Amino acid sequence: VFAGVCCCCAALRPRYKRLVDNIFPEDPKDGLVKADMEKLTFYAVSAPEKLDRIGAYLAERLSRDVVRHRYGYVLIAMEALDQLLMACRSQSIKPFVESFLHMVAKLLESGEPKLQVLGTNSFVKFANIEEDTPSYHRRYDFFVSRFSAMCHSCDQDPEIQTEIRIAGIRGIQGVVRKTVNDELRATIWEPQHMDKIVPSLLFNMHKIEDVDSRIGPPSSPTGGEKEENPALLAENCFRELLGRATYGNMNNAVRPVFAHLDHHKLWDPNEFAVFCFKIIMYSIQAQYSHHVIQEILGHLDVRKRDSPRVRAGIIQVLLQAVAVAAKGSIGPTVLEVFNTLLKHLRISVDFELGDRRSSAGSATFSTSSKESDERIVQNAIIQTIGFFGSNLPDYQRSEIMMFIMGKVPVLGTTSQSLDSSHLGDLGTRRIQIMLLRSLLMVTSGYKATTIANALPPPFLDPLLSPSLMEDSELRQLVLEILHNLIDRHDNRAKLRGIRIIPDVSDLKIKRDKISRQDVSFMKKHGQQLYRHIYLGCKEEDNVQKNFELLFTSLALITIELANEEVVIDLIRLAIALQDIAIINEDNLPMFNRCGVMALVAAYLNFLSQMIAVPAFCQHVTKVIETRSLEASYFLPETIFKDKCNLPKSLEKHEKDLFFLTNKIAESLGGSGYSVERLSVPYVPQVTDEDRLSRRKSIVDTVSLQVDILPGNNIEDKIDNTEEITFEALKKAIDNNGLEEQEKEKRRLVIEKFQKAPFEEIAAQCETKANLLHDRLAQILELTIRPPPSPSGTMTITAGHAHYQSVPVYEMKFPDLCVY
Repeated sequence: VFAGVCCCCAALRPRYKRLVDNIFPEDPKDGLVKADMEKLTFYAVSAPEKLDRIGAYLAERLSRDVVRHRYGYVLIAMEALDQLLMACRSQSIKPFVESFLHMVAKLLESGEPKLQVLGTNSFVKFANIEEDTPSYHRRYDFFVSRFSAMCHSCDQDPEIQTEIRIAGIRGIQGVVRKTVNDELRATIWEPQHMDKIVPSLLFNMHKIEDVDSRIGPPSSPTGGEKEENPALLAENCFRELLGRATYGNMNNAVRPVFAHLDHHKLWDPNEFAVFCFKIIMYSIQAQYSHHVIQEILGHLDVRKRDSPRVRAGIIQVLLQAVAVAAKGSIGPTVLEVFNTLLKHLRISVDFELGDRRSSAGSATFSTSSKESDERIVQNAIIQTIGFFGSNLPDYQRSEIMMFIMGKVPVLGTTSQSLDSSHLGDLGTRRIQIMLLRSLLMVTSGYKATTIANALPPPFLDPLLSPSLMEDSELRQLVLEILHNLIDRHDNRAKLRGIRIIPDVSDLKIKRDKISRQDVSFMKKHGQQLYRHIYLGCKEEDNVQKNFELLFTSLALITIELANEEVVIDLIRLAIALQDIAIINEDNLPMFNRCGVMALVAAYLNFLSQMIAVPAFCQHVTKVIETRSLEASYFLPETIFKDKCNLPKSLEKHEKDLFFLTNKIAESLGGSGYSVERLSVPYVPQVTDEDRLSRRKSIVDTVSLQVDILPGNNIEDKIDNTEEITFEALKKAIDNNGLEEQEKEKRRLVIEKFQKAPFEEIAAQCETKANLLHDRLAQILELTIRPPPSPSGTMTITAGHAHYQSVPVYEMKFPDLCVY
């Protein structure tokens, strides 16, 4: 009777339940009953409205089997669910999916590794199914959290640990694929999800990174390796995640990377950080590269107070990101990159000088180590600036050159330059050196069609400023920058090192005909270049490299910019340099004087062969041969040796050892050169900055006769007054000698105005006008005083205005005003 009642009850049960029960065998080892599974599948396809009930009943049985640890029936239930999912792909599958996801969640919540892997595999299969319509109510928050936790599995058994981690990574990959294909895919990009997904992937990537130490972008792994290796699988998932990122959610995917690197202190050493950002830059779409660069710059600002090595690690990561982005679209971040890097360059110099001051009495080792760490930061910044600038197109590179030059602190251009006032002279010099080194890297390889485009006045004027001549290293950097911009045919390597070149034709120098634009540039700005070279030779701290760079500068100007007029100016400049060494008004050391003589010899030897005037070449060759026999210290091959015997004086040397203006004029005059200007000594151009600079003014270094009494005191006037004697009266009576002197003086003045270049005449007139103006202002300041005022009088001392109030009772009023 009891059996009959059971049979009767079984017949009354719904058909879908009977079909579901039939797929489970008595012994779970027998596996799924395929014949009954086919009946269930046919029933589900024929009556899709029953799918939700089928799923709910399967979920009920699976939950019961999980609690009772009947894992065999759990495997059978999941296999049946998978088959139903693959067979039923219609809109009616959505209610069934909710039951399916509930069962997958039950498996993931269990502590059994096999069930977790089973649930993950089912979820991955579900993720690969493309649904016709989106599900607005479905969320995957639980799965993101659970899969992320599985990625951090710390099971004691290494095999089980690896298996769970792989399952977690594959689950995250399934969530990403499912949500990206869904129209509501934006939910996965929310920060609360990215903060779990990205660190989980980076955690597994870093584990294998410790073993392999792979720095560059890895090659695509094979299928077997990808499934067995958590690191390779995580890397592939990370690339896929970034590849699906769009404009609006790019930042949410990148910011967790910074948090992970900060938390695990992976900026020093930064191999893994570089590895991660290479993956990021190669995986995202090219037009979004500037977003990543902006994020790195922002993180650099956040960590600006960290240790130097951490900042250097971030900057090196930026360098690698820029290296990839420079090949594609950089976006609007060009100036922002340079501005931020220059700001951190100033901060690094500030830290370096602060550590030096604070640890003045501490151990030398700690001080030197901190300084060396800051130097690492500075070198990384300079390398990044140079690499970034060298990959920009020429039109953008010229803007960057102007931008960096505007940041260099020079006298008279403090509006946009980096604030170095609180750093002192040493800090200002460090800033100048760092910025010029950056500018040197940016200008490397720059090829301008005309020299005017490469050296516009707003760039050339501060570059040749006397403020950048106060140190030997500064002058070297300025000259090297000029070489980068002037040398448009890559001849600089052939001219490296100062020497007497036997045959210039062996160098195979490349040159083109001088263009009209270049001729116009030399007429406008040639005097600035000559003046910079002239003043550079007069510095006492010059070393061999300075003379080598000066020689290269003269040679490059000859190759790139010299026509007949410029050649005459260059010869006049060379003779003036020779006079510096001979007359020695600046009391230069003997090494510097001999170095200048060697520079003049090497350059005139080069110039004579370049213009190929035989008589000129003979004169230069004869002087060089005479020097090699009687005064070899006037030649570069001898003076720049480690041990060179220097002469005690240069006054006793014969004229055969010097290059003579009259002989050069004779040799060039026969070849059609206009040599009238050779008789006029070269005088450097005077600028407004010379009168404001802290250095000795150029007005004091050249012999300009200005008829202005230099002193203000009566004693000075008495000292400068000529004493009245019998001889003086006799000379005054002798009018013949006086007339001859006046005639000679007039002749020299007329000759100077006829033959001297317009720039020199303008420079002399400008100097006189400036001195007269200063003297007049001084006289007016002494004579014209404003009436007293109760509000006070303004006095200027040391460039600052001070107000001194006058009490009313001390003021003197006219009688008519007093009653």
